[in-house]
Amino acid sequence: MSNTQYAIRNTIVGGLWKENPVFRLLLGMCPTLAVTAAVKPALTMGLCVVFVLVCSNIVVSLMRNLLKPHLRILMFTLTIATFVTIADLLLKAFQPEMSAKLGPYIPLIIVNCIIICRAESCASKNGLVISIVDGLAMGAGFTVALCVLAAIREILATGAVMEINVMPQSFIPWAAMSMPVGAFITLGLVLGLINKISTKK
Repeated sequence: MSNTQYAIRNTIVGGLWKENPVFRLLLGMCPTLAVTAAVKPALTMGLCVVFVLVCSNIVVSLMRNLLKPHLRILMFTLTIATFVTIADLLLKAFQPEMSAKLGPYIPLIIVNCIIICRAESCASKNGLVISIVDGLAMGAGFTVALCVLAAIREILATGAVMEINVMPQSFIPWAAMSMPVGAFITLGLVLGLINKISTKK
């Protein structure tokens, strides 16, 4: 296995598991708690983050040798804000109902710690290929985490997932799971389970 292939494999494994933004690094907690009441908004948020991560990583990687230390964060923020604006406008144009449901959380991707973290720790120090893979892996890890939490909450709150019934008719919905308290409980239990699995390994 070449050094490039090894780096790509480590980047993918890191984004999906070892350095999963939600379950391992505890980054992006605001959207994680706010948009995971149902799978559809969670998936939409995740895909927007993937788009912004990949595009901003590409631009930062291409201009990494031109960046001055004192302008680094400013350029990162401007780059990320550009792609967040594009994602927000596309969502408003093609998915207005989902855009209204997600509200301010799409524009808030600009200050999402995951995006800044990957621009600083990966894209500004690596070539184009690794930066793209890192954006895809981290974005996929974030999306999977959101969808897992959202699926648990939606099933327990409604007995269905993406409007498909999965629970028996005798199931009594847990209304609290669609509320903020449900987000905290679900995240805490999932984090506890992951820590237990990691400790055993």
